[in-house]
Amino acid sequence: MSKNTKPESTDWAKKTVKFIWLAFLAGFFGFILFVWMVSINFLGLFGSLPDFKALENPESELASELYSSDGVLLGTYFRENRSPVNYEELSPNLVNALISTEDVRFEDHSGIDMIAMMRVFVKSILLGQDAGGGSTLSQQTAKNLFKTRTDASQGALSSVPGLRMLIIKTKEWIVATQLEKAYTKNEILTLYLNTSEFGSNAYGIKTAAKTFFNKTPAELEVQEAAVLVGLFKAPTYYSPVYNPENSLRRRNTVLNQMVKNDALTREAYDSLSKLPIELDYNVANQNKGLATYFREVVKADLLRWAKENLKSDGSSYDLYGDGLKIYTTIDSRMQRYAEEAISEHMATLQKKFFKEMGDRDPWIDSDRRVIPNFIEDAVKRTEAYRLLKIRYGTDTDSIDLKLNEKKKMKVFSWEKGEIDTLMSTMDSLRYYKKFLQTGFMSMDPHTGQIKAWVGGMDHKYFKFDHVKNGKRQPGSTFKPFVYAAAIENGYSPCYSVIDQPVEVYIPGQPAWSPSNADGKFSYEKMTIRKAMAQSVNSITAYMMKKLSPKIVVETARRLGVTSDLEEVPALALGVNDVSIYEMVGAFGTFVNKGEHTTPFYIDRIEDKNGNVIQQFTAKKRPAMSEEHAYLMTYMLRGGFEEEDGTSQGVPWSLREGNELGGKTGTTQNASDGWYMGISKDLVSGTWVGGDDRAIHFRSWIDGQGGRTARPIWVKFMEKVYADKSLGYTKGPFPRPERPLSIEINCDVYEKESQRFADFDYDAKKNDF
Repeated sequence: MSKNTKPESTDWAKKTVKFIWLAFLAGFFGFILFVWMVSINFLGLFGSLPDFKALENPESELASELYSSDGVLLGTYFRENRSPVNYEELSPNLVNALISTEDVRFEDHSGIDMIAMMRVFVKSILLGQDAGGGSTLSQQTAKNLFKTRTDASQGALSSVPGLRMLIIKTKEWIVATQLEKAYTKNEILTLYLNTSEFGSNAYGIKTAAKTFFNKTPAELEVQEAAVLVGLFKAPTYYSPVYNPENSLRRRNTVLNQMVKNDALTREAYDSLSKLPIELDYNVANQNKGLATYFREVVKADLLRWAKENLKSDGSSYDLYGDGLKIYTTIDSRMQRYAEEAISEHMATLQKKFFKEMGDRDPWIDSDRRVIPNFIEDAVKRTEAYRLLKIRYGTDTDSIDLKLNEKKKMKVFSWEKGEIDTLMSTMDSLRYYKKFLQTGFMSMDPHTGQIKAWVGGMDHKYFKFDHVKNGKRQPGSTFKPFVYAAAIENGYSPCYSVIDQPVEVYIPGQPAWSPSNADGKFSYEKMTIRKAMAQSVNSITAYMMKKLSPKIVVETARRLGVTSDLEEVPALALGVNDVSIYEMVGAFGTFVNKGEHTTPFYIDRIEDKNGNVIQQFTAKKRPAMSEEHAYLMTYMLRGGFEEEDGTSQGVPWSLREGNELGGKTGTTQNASDGWYMGISKDLVSGTWVGGDDRAIHFRSWIDGQGGRTARPIWVKFMEKVYADKSLGYTKGPFPRPERPLSIEINCDVYEKESQRFADFDYDAKKNDF
């Protein structure tokens, strides 16, 4: 064999090395080409990537937030319950736990961790072992922000087995490197925490900290931060609520990772790892927190506003995703006092109602007989019946069977809170119909800003709002509008009338002759101020006879009553349905020197960046003169100051050193109890009654507004005055600067005026 002959093995080795190099170079340049094609979505095969503008202004659904006037978060509107925070609002414990667990080289790489990728390649692909994930926080942020794994972002090649994930990962690498160029490390970390899901309908760290621990992100302890970071691996599997053992184990793993990365000492770990997970768990929903009814009423207005107002790009606002900040006029402290006042009084009143009811049903007719088939008729107006009717049609037996089928449910109670029980639909309807309902609103009459709004007792179980959506007969609380018309027509509060029967004749109608509440007439002369203070029906009817229903309707409308009012004599006693909302606005006109201010509850709306989109202002208009308005506050003070006034039962502690006005109202069968209360700074109204007009106290005395509604106002005002931080003080109603043209000193009035004439009328004369 010749010495120059080369071994074949040498040629084979060279060819192998050459092949490897060619394969490597082909793979390298092929991968570069692949990344390039993905980045431009070559021929639409790979799916789109976010453009630079999207990277600079990433969009994720943000919950819109509703704030009180004193800066308290009242509630949120969302599809994904997410509210952003800044890096400065994050606890260092949270940052250390996150980096130690999810991306230890976060500060060193530029979006792609090559060491982690090599680990995953060798262990997972070559050795078949579990090497964990290789994604950096930047890549995970890209996934959260731009939904890289949804079908909407995939191209034609994404359907090829094995290729879909490679394309997705490539996109996340590309976006991660671009994010690293556009944002600082702190900003990326904050973006990740703001866009991550934590389970329990909590999106973003602010909502998660509130949901699981009732804290802000800055307040999180080390062990609490570790629990939340542990949720990133699998929110449900490691949920501290549904899988507490898994969560505890995962929390300790996170704490151990912090030890490995010098973010926690071994001694601290030994101590913290032994602690149980202590939650303050509360998933946000519209049935919890302050102002639940108010939040629902505002939501309807905001949805309408969002449709009617456009963003700069021409699209409509999205209440559930645009992260709007809505600032209301509600004061969280006053709102809490109003809710407390209702809870305290209604719990006692309901017990009294149950006691009077005994074993009898409370739905009774005018002869105090139980109305037959009341519940059977009521159920036909429910959603449950409607759905059963769709399902079973004319098969009444099946419908009745389902309506009477018992099932597990929670029901409301004042004494025991929620009660777990077995009830049918018919049982629960019968149970809930026996509860009295209520509504309350308080407003600053000078600005029109609503400060407290309680639409009912418990929004979870009683959805209907009784402040604005509910309308009921106001009874005697309507009388001030009759007397306001009298004052405007020159009558003094000292004008005197005899308390005796009155008959009003209108052609084609039966004569109207109301009785007083006690069924008696004193036949004594009394001023109209005293008559209103004692709520004497006969004298109000006489003034209506003198003025005419048309004038009273016009006066009420001018003062702020917007509901339909019939021009009939009985209007004087409040026979037409009105809302608390409009009654408070109308009474506010008296306190606001005759200028009517429409009650409002939204101050301004800001976008997610804090830019004011719309500022709301009060709608004001002159309604009556300042003098006449002051005289009406003087008339309303009569309930406190005149003998046997209907507000005499208000505690002296509230009245001392204070001028207050008020008017009770009770409908004929006591199905509606009202109280309207005024001070120099606040006008408030409250209503109490059954869900149905047939549901009420059998005793008119127990059902009158002075006992059912007035105590709520009293409790509210006591709490407001006790809280000095609110700035509400006792004092007189401001008197007009000009001297009054109408005499209110009744001794002087009697001497100087001969306006009093014996009360007589022609029974055969038509009055209107």
